[in-house]
Amino acid sequence: MQKDQLFTRRRMLLAGVAALGSAGTAGAILAGDGEETVRAAAAPAPGPQARPALGPSAFRLRPLTGYGPPRTPPRKLKVREKPILRISGRGRRMVLTFDDGPHPEYTPHILDTLARHRARAMFFVCGECVVDNRELLARMAEEGHVVGNHTWTHPLLTSLGRKEIRSEMERTSDIIEDTYGDRPQWFRAPYGAWNRASFQLGAELGMEPMAWTLDTTDWMEPGTDTIVDQVESGAAPGVVVLSHDAGGDRSQTVRAIREWLPRLLDSGYHLTVPRRRV
Repeated sequence: MQKDQLFTRRRMLLAGVAALGSAGTAGAILAGDGEETVRAAAAPAPGPQARPALGPSAFRLRPLTGYGPPRTPPRKLKVREKPILRISGRGRRMVLTFDDGPHPEYTPHILDTLARHRARAMFFVCGECVVDNRELLARMAEEGHVVGNHTWTHPLLTSLGRKEIRSEMERTSDIIEDTYGDRPQWFRAPYGAWNRASFQLGAELGMEPMAWTLDTTDWMEPGTDTIVDQVESGAAPGVVVLSHDAGGDRSQTVRAIREWLPRLLDSGYHLTVPRRRV
């Protein structure tokens, strides 16, 4: 079932619980080429930073023959009490994230724009959307983007039992690995509604919890200009931007990124992704 069919219900839920994803004191994770650390969030010092060329992808899709080695058990992580809301590091670094896809109409346009400007992003995908759009995950891998887990059906996790939450997360990790070549190392709770079980199960499945700093409000379909204004007014070092490539009509998101992405890059921002764990 495509996410578009759940859009009305999501909009009502998201209006009530989106703030949960950004409440409290955030953790920050270093992105880019430095040593990966987690610490209390502090705003990095602003300053110009040259935009580097995007090198060959470190996330190449491995051939999937059906006769490969069995899945490697995920490395269990420390259980967090709050999601990561921003990144730390030198210079004007930001992370672009897209939720709810992949979508056959909107995701390719977003990938085209990112490729045109040699920028990488994170895509938090829903397992049920991957089923009919595996080629889009393959493209994400080839173009150096990071794929994260956004559950199978995009439920409100706080309304589910532990067994149901595990199924939503584990099934999605499995299909990402089968399609993308790697198990996801990042998880985002639908609607930004976290609970203790989601933190515990995410850590057991080898995933860090990532929320966001800046909500573009594109899920409300406020108009292209409003989305552009949200991004440009909220841009700052360390910010994690929330957008959507599915879950409703995302034509405004597609048009908006074509405007604000080159402007951010021209103003000295470096669009990065968190460092991949080895």
